[in-house]
Amino acid sequence: MVTTMPTAILVRGLRKSYGPVAAVGGISFDVEQGEFFGILGPNGAGKTTTLEIIEGLREADDGELSVLGMTPWPRNPALLPRMGVQLQASSFFERLTAREQIRTFASLYGVPARRADQMLDTVGLSESADVRAEKLSGGQAQRLSIACALVHDPELVFMDEPTGALDPQARRNLWDLLRQINADGRTVVLTTHHMDEAETLCDRVAIMDHGQILKLGAPAALVRGIDSPVRISVESGQLTAADARLLGDGAVTDGAVTDDGVSLTIATRQPAPVLAGLADRRALVGLRVNGATLEDVFLDLTGREYRA
Repeated sequence: MVTTMPTAILVRGLRKSYGPVAAVGGISFDVEQGEFFGILGPNGAGKTTTLEIIEGLREADDGELSVLGMTPWPRNPALLPRMGVQLQASSFFERLTAREQIRTFASLYGVPARRADQMLDTVGLSESADVRAEKLSGGQAQRLSIACALVHDPELVFMDEPTGALDPQARRNLWDLLRQINADGRTVVLTTHHMDEAETLCDRVAIMDHGQILKLGAPAALVRGIDSPVRISVESGQLTAADARLLGDGAVTDGAVTDDGVSLTIATRQPAPVLAGLADRRALVGLRVNGATLEDVFLDLTGREYRA
């Protein structure tokens, strides 16, 4: 017997326009309870507008929307205690410490100060509890923002680019925290520009552009569905680009070899003979083999043109 998880979010034909611009153009998707769901897309794709409509911060022009079995708009007081929202840009009360900030947020939900202090420990901010918010590092401020979103123990959590502008170490630390939030049974909806983040954290992702969902599915399934060559790199200087093109008896096509002076990279759909050829020539120093990633899927669907 197949068991289906209850639906936390149901979206059908959602639309939102600003004048002539269709920010969200009739999208449909579901998020199951306990799922880690990602919404990906370039700037202006409609991600944040979609999230704000689901959160009850904006009114949709058309469509059907259910969040935890309720309608979020008009602003639904019964839904608010069950949701936690970490916005793209967070603001804190001036001159308050981390402990004072989260206790203030907790008081809005009738949550005792003890629970607020425990949440600081959960996000790793106990040692910075008496530091004023404006003195926190970027990673610490993001953790405080997440703590404020979780202090009332919501079952559904929205994260809008939570690791934006963080250094790699801070990003990885926040990944561990987000995994734990989901492992504790919460449904998490994430928007991010980092494809590695979505590939690591999300059970499923929806890739959006121009207000439409282009693809939806598990990251691994989306990657398997793309026709992309394997990229084999070795340290430059071990063989010439001309020699590399001869590897594997036709396994390397014209234009599939690049050498930037640091690495020589071969793109091929037949990696085995190419690797064997490199081994025969003892040209395996610095070997790296990379298949397609979610970033390849993203660029294939949305294009490579830069958008401010």
